[in-house]
Amino acid sequence: MSYLRTFLPWIVFAAVPSADWQWGALAALVIAVAIIAQQLHSGIAFDALIIEAGSAVFFTALAVIAFTNHDSDVHTYSAALSAGTLAIIAGVSLAMGKPFTLGIAKRTTPREVWVLKPFIRVNVVITAVWTAAFVLTAVVLAVLEHGGHANSTTATLVQIAGFAVPMLFTARYVARIQAKAAA
Repeated sequence: MSYLRTFLPWIVFAAVPSADWQWGALAALVIAVAIIAQQLHSGIAFDALIIEAGSAVFFTALAVIAFTNHDSDVHTYSAALSAGTLAIIAGVSLAMGKPFTLGIAKRTTPREVWVLKPFIRVNVVITAVWTAAFVLTAVVLAVLEHGGHANSTTATLVQIAGFAVPMLFTARYVARIQAKAAA
């Protein structure tokens, strides 16, 4: 559920028809801000909201562009830019030594585990997989959009796979690590 909440603004944006991209950007921004407010109110530290904060910044910029220039070329590549932005956010979190998945993992892991090297290493691996998936998704979507296939079934499947594959990896990898620890 945490990943769904984390990526909800992006899912909403992707689900809104392309012709209404300004409203999709605005809806995604409102959702990102609401999630941040709700999470902060429930005691989640801001550093555990890396993707959410990046989402709010991205959708603020996108909404401003969309409402001031509805026919902007940014619209053409908005799906690729979305995946690319997620890749940058995830990659920067890795470079800073604060993989974005740590904040999500801390919500279901005892505090005493948070500083252990294996816990941090698992989150580095998971965040690296998400980063790679976002990069690959951005590149494939940019190629599809450049070829005039932005609104194709293939583009939709690429977007879905860009989230589903790393989500599936995360679930299986965590289960495997937990099984090893229990053995």
